[in-house]
Amino acid sequence: MIIQRLLLISVCAAMFTACATTQQAGGYGKAESSGFLEDYSKLHPAADETEASLVYFTPDKTRFKSYTKILLEPVQVWRGEKSSAKDIDMEDANHLSQYLWSRVDEELRKDYTMVQQPGPGVIKIRIGITEAGKGIPVLDNLTAMHPGSLIVSKGKKTLSGTESFVGKASIEMEATDSQTGELLAAGVDRRGGGKYAWKSLNQWEDVELAYTYWAKKIRWRACEMRGDTICEKPED
Repeated sequence: MIIQRLLLISVCAAMFTACATTQQAGGYGKAESSGFLEDYSKLHPAADETEASLVYFTPDKTRFKSYTKILLEPVQVWRGEKSSAKDIDMEDANHLSQYLWSRVDEELRKDYTMVQQPGPGVIKIRIGITEAGKGIPVLDNLTAMHPGSLIVSKGKKTLSGTESFVGKASIEMEATDSQTGELLAAGVDRRGGGKYAWKSLNQWEDVELAYTYWAKKIRWRACEMRGDTICEKPED
C-alpha cells in the first residue's frame, strides 16, 4: 500500500511538472522601459501576445536573409535607476546573466554562425535583464491547490501582471547591424511563473523557464524574419 501511494504521488508530481511554464505579464504589470536600450522611439505596443509587450521590426524584413552570423554580447543585469534588477546581488546576477546568454546562444547557433567581432552579414544582439524576482515555491504550491487562494492570485495577476508567489522576469533586447548600428529589431517583455502545484524548490525556476522561452522565441522570430517556411514557435 505504501509503495502504491508513493508511485501515485510520483505520477502526479510528474504530471504537474510537465505543465511547467511561464506567462506573459498582463494587466497593469506589463513590461516598461528601463533605459537599457539606446532608442525606444520606434517601439510600439504589441498587437497580440505572440510578440513582446513592446516591439519593433525593421520594415524591410527581407534584409534578414543577408545575415548569416550573430555577435551575441554578454547579457547585462541592468542597474539603471528605472531597473527593477539594480539591487540583485552579484552571485545571482552572474548566474542569471550566464543562464540567459547560454540559452540564447544555444538556440541561435542552430541557424547562425556565432562570432565575436563585427563584420559583414553580422547581427549584433544586446540583452539586458531589467527584473528578476525569485519565486516562493512552498507558498506557490500551497496556494495553487487552494481554490480561494487561486482566485486571489488571478486578481493579483490582473493588477500586477503576475500571479502570487511566482518568479518574475523582464528583459530588453535589441538587434542591430554590427557595422552600421542600424536598428533591425527590439523588444521589451515581462513574464511570470505559471500557477500549478508540485513546483520544484528552485527559487529561480520561473525565471529560468522565462529565459528558455525567450531564447526559443528569438530564434523563431529570426526564422520568420528570414522568410523561412518552417519556423518552430515556442509554446506559451
